[in-house]
Formats: sequence, structure tokens, C-alpha cells
Amino acid sequence: MSLTELIAGVEAHEKTLTVFNADAGVTEALREHFADRNVVVERGEAAGGPREYVVLSKDEQFLTAASVEDVVNPRRATDPHFDRKARKPILDHLDETMFTSYDTGQMIAASREIEDRAWRVGSGELHAGFQRLSVLETQLDVYEQLGGRANLDVHTYAVPDAPVPSHESFTVHVERSREVADSWFVVYDGAGVEANKCALLAEEREPRRFYGFWTYDPDTVDWIVDHLRTAYGLVETDGGAPVE
Repeated sequence: MSLTELIAGVEAHEKTLTVFNADAGVTEALREHFADRNVVVERGEAAGGPREYVVLSKDEQFLTAASVEDVVNPRRATDPHFDRKARKPILDHLDETMFTSYDTGQMIAASREIEDRAWRVGSGELHAGFQRLSVLETQLDVYEQLGGRANLDVHTYAVPDAPVPSHESFTVHVERSREVADSWFVVYDGAGVEANKCALLAEEREPRRFYGFWTYDPDTVDWIVDHLRTAYGLVETDGGAPVE
């Protein structure tokens, strides 16, 4: 299985958010709130019960319920972030739900969250795909700092569109691979602690528009790390020919 196939598998498992005991305006607001997620928002009918609550389900299987207030406030709850303590119940179950059409700024913000976790723990492995060496060059300062953590092993991946930038504290994998050219990923193995594991994985389907997911699931994170180790274990020292 490839990274693209993993994304497609997550994309195929669409979730449904059903809004109960709320007017149509609340439902529309939630549709807008989750517009960049692979979630269908619909209005349901319930006799009695609390005001303005939602139920999240997948394939007609109940996952969780929460009040509308818990879902929409604070606004940051629907942004990609990686602090479990700050997440609302609905967002816990939206782990591994697709986001759609994120721009470069949103992807950088999500990447920084994982990089920050790796920095704070200070050990383990961090794997980051930059698509192209010229993009990696713009992030040298950040990755030199990360790689400077004595017990943090940092690996970067990119296709050759420029010479390998001068670097000291992290490993560069130069890969003539369409998968690397199309994928943006940041994966932290949690230094062996399952609660610390997290990953962001997306592919560029339109120019600088990314489709993918983030996850805290240890098995998914382990699979991505194993895939990268197996497929791209060798380190190249020169740029070579660009990927066509």
C-alpha cells in the first residue's frame, strides 16, 4: 500500500454529523464549520431531549454525541492541532477524517504542531516530506534546530529539483519518487510512547491545494513510519535528475 492509497482509504470512510433540536440556521452554520472536512452534516428529528446537540456516526454506527456549543467553541477546535487535552469529544472521533483543499498556510500550521511535539519530547524519530529540495531549503533553520536535539532522529524527504542544501543535524533522503513529489507529510513516532504518536499526511491534488488527514492512531503512525523506512531507507548525497 502507498501513501496515496492510505489517504484514499481514509477518504472512503465518510462520517455523518446529525443535528437535533436546532433550527435550520444552526445546521447551516455547522455545514460551513465543517466545510473542509469529509463530514456530511444533516438535520435530524428527535422527540424531546436537550436543545441543540449533535450525533456523529459512521456507516450508521453511533460514535459520539455532544452539544453544538462544545463543537463550535472555541473556534480552534476545528483547526488541525495535536494537543489531545484541548480537543472536544466530536474532534476526538474526527481523527483520521479527511480535510479538503487546505492551502500552504494551513499545512504549515498543522506541520508546526507535530514538529513542536517532537521538539518538546526531544527524542524518537521525526519524518517530514517536503516534496522538493527547493522547499526543504526554505525550512533549513527549523530542521537544523529539530535535528539538534540530541536524542531526536530527524529524516527529511524530497525529490531533486535543486542541489542538496548544506545541512548538519538531520538526514536528507533524495528520492526520484512520484509519491514523495506529490505528498506532504510530517510523522512523529512518539519515542515509543503511543500517546505521543501523531502524523499529518496529504497529497497535492491541485496546485498548492492539499487533501489528507491527521491522526493520533498509533497503528496508523507506525504504518507510515515503517513504509518510509522500507521504501526510502537509502540516503543520497547528490540531487541527480529531477522527477519527470
